[in-house]
Amino acid sequence: MYFLGFDIGTSGTKALLITDAGVPIASSNSGYPLSTPRPLWAEQNPDDWWEAVVKTSREVVAKAGIHPDEIGGIGLSGQMHGSVFLDSHGSVIRPAILWCDQRTEEECRWITEQVTQEALPDLIANPVLTGFTAPKIVWLRNHEPENYARVAKVLLPKDYIRFRLTGEFFTEVSDASGTALFDVRHRTWSERMLLATSIPSDWMPPCAESYEITARVSEQGAAECGLAVGTAVAGGGGDQAAGAVGSGVVESGIVSTTIGTSGVVFAHSDKFAIDPQMRIHTFCHAVPGKWHSMGVVLSAGGSLRWLRDTFYVSETKSEMEHGRDPYDLIMRDAAGVPAGAEGLVFLPYLTGERTPYPDPTARGSFVGITLRHTRAHFARAVLEGVAFALNDTFQIFSSLGIPINEVRASGGGGKSPLWRQILADVTRFEHRTLNIDEGPALGAALLAMVGTGRFGSVAEACATVISTVTSDTPNSSRFNTYREINTVYTKLYPVLKEPFQVLTKL
Repeated sequence: MYFLGFDIGTSGTKALLITDAGVPIASSNSGYPLSTPRPLWAEQNPDDWWEAVVKTSREVVAKAGIHPDEIGGIGLSGQMHGSVFLDSHGSVIRPAILWCDQRTEEECRWITEQVTQEALPDLIANPVLTGFTAPKIVWLRNHEPENYARVAKVLLPKDYIRFRLTGEFFTEVSDASGTALFDVRHRTWSERMLLATSIPSDWMPPCAESYEITARVSEQGAAECGLAVGTAVAGGGGDQAAGAVGSGVVESGIVSTTIGTSGVVFAHSDKFAIDPQMRIHTFCHAVPGKWHSMGVVLSAGGSLRWLRDTFYVSETKSEMEHGRDPYDLIMRDAAGVPAGAEGLVFLPYLTGERTPYPDPTARGSFVGITLRHTRAHFARAVLEGVAFALNDTFQIFSSLGIPINEVRASGGGGKSPLWRQILADVTRFEHRTLNIDEGPALGAALLAMVGTGRFGSVAEACATVISTVTSDTPNSSRFNTYREINTVYTKLYPVLKEPFQVLTKL
């Protein structure tokens, strides 16, 4: 028996097929574009996600040489917060507004005023942020009333794929936690938030725990994806919760750092608890009855991709033509620059920021440029700036007494020995790698294994499949250098906050 996990990411979709022992045997990736029709906007066509699922599903089955009815279950993961607006016929009304979109500052302010800032911890355990789903719905009402009038359902990205695959509307607790419409403490939709925002409750799909079987593959879904009719589809998880399952972060004391397009520091929690200042998120975990704390850097790997597409245009083309990864060239450049990039500091706020500064007007910045600095210095500064931004969450975790006994590195950035070492040196925590680094797609597949009874619990599945293999130990000399630079880094945003706001208005 085999199990299939899909991860609907921002840059592409990944399908992963594993055995009933959790061993990956085939994977496939398919990319799609990101649209930015205006500054700070970010949209995608949900049909692009579906086409990627169709392609990758057929490819992994063909690569593995199995029959579709040998797949015992499917799990879904995907980028969080995105809004897919469907009409009464199940058709997409407009492009999905994504997690990194920053257009909804006024809507966030309005929602907060409706319920009061003081009530938010009890209602949804989080602030109302521009990336979340609720303000996107209100934005549609304010700016595209003709589209708003057609809405019958609002789905998150992975749940749109569930709808196309099964014909059923469903979500699960980890992804729903990031909508600003979900009672995280009680793991159900918040009627008070829905009433306060005048969002019809029947627009939101039923909600399950992440391992639960929510639907089965329909005849149409099977025909398009090359799967068997009736294959069980588990709830799955938002990309960070599913990625945490795929990294074994399912018990207290284990923390993960994930560098994808965004960057995340994630900690499991056995009990519901929130940051009184709401600098970090408290969401439902994909582990039933558990929660997690999470800090988010909106442009982590996204900053490195910007660097590649801006500073390494011709080299990227040449490297890709020769079948080489252009990021390897960037890492070689950065490795030749001493820690601290000789006084060049980077703020990775290319799409605004979330932790610890929930500010959609924040801007990316290089500070300290001199004639001495080369392209390689800029590369090193980007890697270090992202590490400093992630370290903000480590500092918050420590101040809240969240235990950090082990840190596991994952995501595309976690595959870079240089970036892992910088993370270890900046945070002063050893960063370990895993025997399997398949991220949210693996976590989604493991959740399907639990839902279909292959494992008795999420913890059992992770303990059986996942183990650590290598580690990067902090270097005390570099830590001392980074400690001094981090002092400068933490002073920059407060000084630049007002200029950022002025630049946004311009």
